[in-house]
Order: sequence, then C-alpha cells, then structure tokens
Amino acid sequence: MSVTPDDVRKVARLSRIKISDERVEPMAQELNGILNWIEQLNEVDVEGVEPMTSVVEMSLPMRKDEITDGNRSDEVLANAPNSADGFFVVPKVVE
Repeated sequence: MSVTPDDVRKVARLSRIKISDERVEPMAQELNGILNWIEQLNEVDVEGVEPMTSVVEMSLPMRKDEITDGNRSDEVLANAPNSADGFFVVPKVVE
C-alpha cells in the first residue's frame, strides 16, 4: 500500500488538521515508511507463539464470579429524581 499526497490531503481534511502544501509530500513519505515497517512485521514467524497481555508473565487476581445487586438499591435510588417499584423512572424519549 502506498500513501499519495492526495491521500494525505484527504486524511488531513477528514481529521480537520491544517497541513501546509510543503508538508504534504514529506508526510506522505513518512506514512509510507511507517506502513512499510508494519508490513515487515507480517514476515515474522509467530507459529506456536502464545499471545501475551504483557511482556511480564503474571496472573490477574480473580474474585468469585457471583451475580449480586450489592444490596444497596435503596441507597442508589435515593439519588434518583424519580423512582417507582425499585426502578428509576425516566422521561420517554422515543415517540
């Protein structure tokens, strides 16, 4: 894939970034360099390599997966401007 000066202008316009005409060509070359480097990563053999979440092997602390309401519905509903039968009451927004 190759980034052209027209692509740079279009991306700059879509992202609402003002870019001067003398910066368009260097920006296209820079983006092409980045994309070429990313394409080089496709050449790396990763067969049999486990995905990692971090470079340091560690396990996350786990808690028991239980569904609870926190037994605090009265405290939560006390902050609501309007509630009924243990639920928030909100204005209708769809006709």
